[in-house]
Amino acid sequence: METVLHTADSRGHANHGWLDSHHSFSFAGYFNPDRMNFGVLRVLNDDIVSPSMGFGTHGHQNMEIVSIPLEGDLKHKDDTGREAIIKEGDIQVMSAGTGIQHSEFNYSNENPVNFLQIWIIPNQQNVTPRYDQISIDPSSTKNKFQQILSPNKEDDGVWIYQEAWFHLGEFDADTTVAYTLRNKNNGVYLFLLEGQVNIGDLSLSRRDAVGITKTHEVQIRVKESSKLLIMEIPVNV
Repeated sequence: METVLHTADSRGHANHGWLDSHHSFSFAGYFNPDRMNFGVLRVLNDDIVSPSMGFGTHGHQNMEIVSIPLEGDLKHKDDTGREAIIKEGDIQVMSAGTGIQHSEFNYSNENPVNFLQIWIIPNQQNVTPRYDQISIDPSSTKNKFQQILSPNKEDDGVWIYQEAWFHLGEFDADTTVAYTLRNKNNGVYLFLLEGQVNIGDLSLSRRDAVGITKTHEVQIRVKESSKLLIMEIPVNV
């Protein structure tokens, strides 16, 4: 097993007043040649948006874009005619394909919204743009990994144009959990949302991440109550 540790304080940071964002990989004004991507995982932004503020209408092409609210609600609108409110516990996905225009705003005029913005490089180009959104039962992630994304329309969670699987899990302190890869040629990028865990000789705290390759299973020792996002993705790109 090979690992690369990305501590929370090593991320890029931009505070625009209305937006406070931490970048796990090079994005906008943050450029680090050693942090361009992890396999097909191109962007992982941890965004906090002020009340009633947000991202005005803008476009994307040929990218799978996943949004996961951690606290608060987002208001979504796009040029497919879709309007939606995305809440904590929801998973949103857009296949940008040939091109999609959208906006994302904090739905509240009182409280900030914190959400993850994730970009995955697709395995198909110029597909018809699409949007999907699901809600996750909080009990489904208790002391187990719940699949929230896959390449397959029939599976649990949303689906994207890539051989990727995402899982969320919330685990009690002093437990051990294993994640088995769906594809032996993939890698895993584990992002610790809350808590403290050990993976091998590495100790991870809140918002730390680790990229893992050359293994079929990841053993995680939970030191204190923790919430994890596991992104299994192709790495040989």
